[in-house]
Amino acid sequence: MSTAVSLSRRRLLQTGGALLIGFVAGPLHRHARAQDAAATVAVDPNAFLRIDADGLVSVLLSHCEMGQGIWTALPMLIAEELECDWAAIRVAHAPVAPAYNHTGWGIQGTGGSSSVLSEFDRYRRVGAMARQLLLQAAAAHFGVAESTCRAKSGRVHAGSRSIGFGELAAAAAKLPAPTEVTLKPRSAWRLLGQPTARLDSPEKTDGTALFGIDAQVEGLSVALLARPPSFGATLKRVDDSAAKAVSGVHSVHRIGEAVAVVAAHFWAARQGRDALLLEWDESAGSELTSTELWQRYRELAGSAGATVVSEGDADAALSEPEGLLQADYEVPYLAHAAMEPLNCTVRIDDSGCDVWTGTQFQTLDQAAVAKLTGLPVAKVRIHTLFLGGGFGRRANPASDFIAQAVQVAQVAKRPVKLIWTREDDMRGGYYRPMFLHRLRARLDDVGQPAAFSDVIVGQSILRGTAFAAMVRDGIDHSSVEGVSDSPYLAAIPKRHVSLHSPELGVPVLWWRSVGHTHTAFAMECFIDEMAAKAGQDPLLYRRELLGQAKAERMLGVLDRVASEFGWDRALPEGRGKGLAVHHSFGSYVAQAAEVSVRGRRVQVHRVHCAIDCGIYINPLTIEAQVQSAIAFGLSAALHQALELREGRVAQSNFHDFPCLRMDEMPQVHVHLVDSGQPPGGVGEPATPTIAPAVANAVFHATGKRLRSLPLRA
Repeated sequence: MSTAVSLSRRRLLQTGGALLIGFVAGPLHRHARAQDAAATVAVDPNAFLRIDADGLVSVLLSHCEMGQGIWTALPMLIAEELECDWAAIRVAHAPVAPAYNHTGWGIQGTGGSSSVLSEFDRYRRVGAMARQLLLQAAAAHFGVAESTCRAKSGRVHAGSRSIGFGELAAAAAKLPAPTEVTLKPRSAWRLLGQPTARLDSPEKTDGTALFGIDAQVEGLSVALLARPPSFGATLKRVDDSAAKAVSGVHSVHRIGEAVAVVAAHFWAARQGRDALLLEWDESAGSELTSTELWQRYRELAGSAGATVVSEGDADAALSEPEGLLQADYEVPYLAHAAMEPLNCTVRIDDSGCDVWTGTQFQTLDQAAVAKLTGLPVAKVRIHTLFLGGGFGRRANPASDFIAQAVQVAQVAKRPVKLIWTREDDMRGGYYRPMFLHRLRARLDDVGQPAAFSDVIVGQSILRGTAFAAMVRDGIDHSSVEGVSDSPYLAAIPKRHVSLHSPELGVPVLWWRSVGHTHTAFAMECFIDEMAAKAGQDPLLYRRELLGQAKAERMLGVLDRVASEFGWDRALPEGRGKGLAVHHSFGSYVAQAAEVSVRGRRVQVHRVHCAIDCGIYINPLTIEAQVQSAIAFGLSAALHQALELREGRVAQSNFHDFPCLRMDEMPQVHVHLVDSGQPPGGVGEPATPTIAPAVANAVFHATGKRLRSLPLRA
């Protein structure tokens, strides 16, 4: 059925014969050089689409492109309703303005696998509005009824005659905006749901794409910071004489508990920083050692924390030893390790402050810069460039790398590009928190769980940030998501989930799939333990529990992956198989993995993944994102951990925080389950399930349970 929607807030602007659907009143630069993109522009609400006289269709993205494919997916939403020629589409990141706020967040930002969910209706409405205006203009041009006109491939047809969108743009721009538009039913879609090549692939292949680190402005210097070597360290003494003597170094400045070296280029800044003689007081973080933190976590897990879920008297039921199962699951601190190092370019002049970077939180960053500079928000211009990976690191409520760049530019009194080296971020950045789950269950006479408890211990991501109000009754729900809302709980009569959120002084932040990174690992491995204790097949055991919970979409992906994987078929000798199924970000994912173990090394040979993300836009993007999420999750599952030693992070780069190597990447088979439900997320949901699927497969192959990450057989 078609959907009628209100468009009372939309209006048109007429500029140079172009049809603009609430567009920026100024030129669109797909990838303008930084020095050409500083002009202030007035933004009208819902400023997304422009059709020029030459027929080009320009789309502004309210979200940032960081590899997840929205540079293509969001324009597809407009193009489907507009009926334009796909080859005529041009794309650029939007400026910062309320018009581009996330429809669910109230700020401009990208994360939570929510870009398509946020824009699914809004972008289609923009396209439908433009199409309706073009049809009206064409009807007037041909002197026919609007009902006899139809749009297709960038032209409006009226019988045997046709006219291009560009030729109609000026006339359409003069028409009053419609108060309602009708969206096409899914059965009429021609572009959405079809495999579509990414619009950004050519420039990312030939090297012309501009990422944050590529920004150039006249008179630009490069800056590096010498940061505290441990958490809480303070700077006692600075000797910068040798640094200032390095050829190419312009100046040295103290910025809080750090020292900035500003130079003509990166190498000079690096040499200058290396020449600094710094004395630190590291006493504040001396007790932060991983072994001691794990001991503290285990002590906390010995008692219930803040109650998250409580149904029946789980503690009483779990006090009986018969049928009791108990296990601790642990995950370490993790770095984001995006391929593009953190960077930010800043220019401050009489017109205001311009910032060029790859960021996931434009609104918060703009506010942070305005506060630092004392400028009105309108004079702070954030220019979003491609992100070479985000994974949550570039969605920092503290705006750390952006704020520091602004501070350096202020004291250096020149345009500055601040660059973080890999070591800077890995040893002085923000991390996925370490977590411990103390799980208990008692099985009844037929092996079904009669009682369940999970005591979760881990730092809050939200406490102390702009999102602190989301912590309610002492519970940061990003710490418990995936357990507190697990459909398994509905099948367990007595259940209790609680949370301890210790404050440790280690900076933490969301990481690809946030809380689900640890909750899926703990829950899916523990469900597997229940099945083993009950002497039942892991697939059938899950089916029984999910059936009781009426979790139809979970069952849908579970059955699909079991069928595609060939769950009932025999494996080669020495191989093991494992399952995991999980719900996150509005999507449902099941994975089956085949592994072998040699010594302590786990080799993953193949993975089948079934995903139900509701209505999907571009199956090619979904396949790529699932493969990416599995590779990302496998890196953490098999290799990655940050270890603290007296307040310092021991790891520093990819040599001791390795990513999955090419010869370790398994065959990955992606299967789309089309439920027809509203769109869910894609970029993150396939990450949480890979670690438990592999761990469960290791148990099947060896009989050994691995309850901590990274997996070591």
